[in-house]
Amino acid sequence: MAPIVPPPRSSPEADACARWYATELDWATEGTAPVRLLTGLRFDVLELPAAAGHAALRRVGRTGPVALAGRRMRVLVATGTADELPGLLDWLEWSGIALDLAAIGTGGHIDAPAPPGGAGGSPGAAFWLRPPEPRQEVEPRLPALAGLGSRGGDAPDLVRLVDAAATECHRVRLTQARTHLLTHRPTGQPLAFS
Repeated sequence: MAPIVPPPRSSPEADACARWYATELDWATEGTAPVRLLTGLRFDVLELPAAAGHAALRRVGRTGPVALAGRRMRVLVATGTADELPGLLDWLEWSGIALDLAAIGTGGHIDAPAPPGGAGGSPGAAFWLRPPEPRQEVEPRLPALAGLGSRGGDAPDLVRLVDAAATECHRVRLTQARTHLLTHRPTGQPLAFS
């Protein structure tokens, strides 16, 4: 017989975090240790290495909310983007190239960053780089394709964001491969160039 494991206990911080997302943003959450934001309801998420994400944000400028969780960046995008990402990458001619770029949509979740201005979480916990604005509808400000949650000219361009993210993910991958080759080559053997 398997031992009975009690569910994680809620903490005042977790309760306050879940309450903030529910009352200030009207976002669905689940769990208490950690609190998770449900994706595919109000937004989807593009997830990529933080180094690639920072470079992509410098290129595209305006986006919706952006969170950092350890070495991963999470950019909130319009609902439905997770379903569209493979076709969009193919259209941008990135298909067939290994990219550390993923989309989280319906049925997924991310750990909830600490609410802006609140007490920070544990070391390595998610936090907002570009926080959502309380009591303001976030969906019109999320990067979207025309006809995919976009409400007009004010939404950031999803195609530009995905292309920049894919480019920067590829650059990070090439840099890591080059570094690995330079640090792991046999000693005494010169590099061969053609």
